Amino acid sequence: MHDDDWICGRLGEDEPWILGAVNPPVFENSLFTFGSAEELGEAIRNEDERYVYWRGTNPTVDLAQRKLAALERGERAKCFGSGMGAISATISSLVSAGDHVLVLGAVYGPTTQFLRYLEKYGVTHTHVDDLAGCDSAIKASTRLLYFESPSYMAYEVVDIAEVTAWARQRGLVTAMDNTWSTPLFQKPLTMGVDLVVHSLSKYVGGHSDLVGGVVVGPARLIRPLALTEYQLYGAAMSPHDAAKVIKGLRTLPVRMAAHQERGLAVAAFLEQHPVVRSVNHPGLPSHPGHAIALRQMSGFSSLFSFVLDTDSRQEVGAFLDKLRHFRIGVSWGGFESLVNAPALTVEESVRSTMGIPVGLVRLSVGLEPADTLTKDLGAALEELA
Repeated sequence: MHDDDWICGRLGEDEPWILGAVNPPVFENSLFTFGSAEELGEAIRNEDERYVYWRGTNPTVDLAQRKLAALERGERAKCFGSGMGAISATISSLVSAGDHVLVLGAVYGPTTQFLRYLEKYGVTHTHVDDLAGCDSAIKASTRLLYFESPSYMAYEVVDIAEVTAWARQRGLVTAMDNTWSTPLFQKPLTMGVDLVVHSLSKYVGGHSDLVGGVVVGPARLIRPLALTEYQLYGAAMSPHDAAKVIKGLRTLPVRMAAHQERGLAVAAFLEQHPVVRSVNHPGLPSHPGHAIALRQMSGFSSLFSFVLDTDSRQEVGAFLDKLRHFRIGVSWGGFESLVNAPALTVEESVRSTMGIPVGLVRLSVGLEPADTLTKDLGAALEELA
């Protein structure tokens, strides 16, 4: 197995079809033709691996998939037109009418929305906080355990090996969103997770110019998903976006090292500020899951949250407006630093159900100098003091 830096920069790029190009070609054609009817028929029967039509796969997309599978230490990967395309297809591939899904901890909001959507097809779900909750909520019909680590908005750490062992003993399939850590800093498949999903729009793309997703896992689970849900849902990744994934991977190791350094510096600054109640960053020694994080992760990204010492939505909004280097916006993982506050963007009932305090602010620390960002935050925080 090659190291991750080599996978990001070179895996699959010495093959004849690349013709020695530094950047692999982008195959823009919508279809491929064949020398005989028999050859076409054989290709269609194996369209998860053969090039037939853009909606199936494409050489540029396939190269991105091979790199991502290798980074996650998985057999196969399938890229989608969005992160939700990957999540929706993955969950759909694992459940049928009458099945039940356990959701452990806080997960991406649209993932919960999709699970609610599946209720009209007879698939139910239960949100739980920990394994004790799993013990109480599991049913004879439970098929899937889905989770993120670190978790959505709260950035709590799940003991992945413990959770997957629990699920395996009970015959459940596990799926995990690993977008926060990237395949560089955490490899859930090596800890027993069955399928891993990512939004490639975040750190992997890295430049806020791409929307995409991927699912990685064993061929026995990826092949049927690729032939069925991927084809029928039509959330195909374009070769142009795959080329951006490949370019993003080239600098991912260098960018993640910088994100980690700057993110921890900003988090440490906020932790000492009198107007900040708490900081939710797994890389801080004060984080409740820090010890587990050190055991199962090799690094930390720069997305985290903190809680302002206020319960006023107006004060939270005023704080965001005073920031100059942090841009106000959704998404994360790009070169630019971003700020968002669920109290201003999430429906009140949903926010309270998720246990998100009014004063919670989410930061995505970009690649700007840490002192520039801490000065910006400090100036805005002084207004609250």
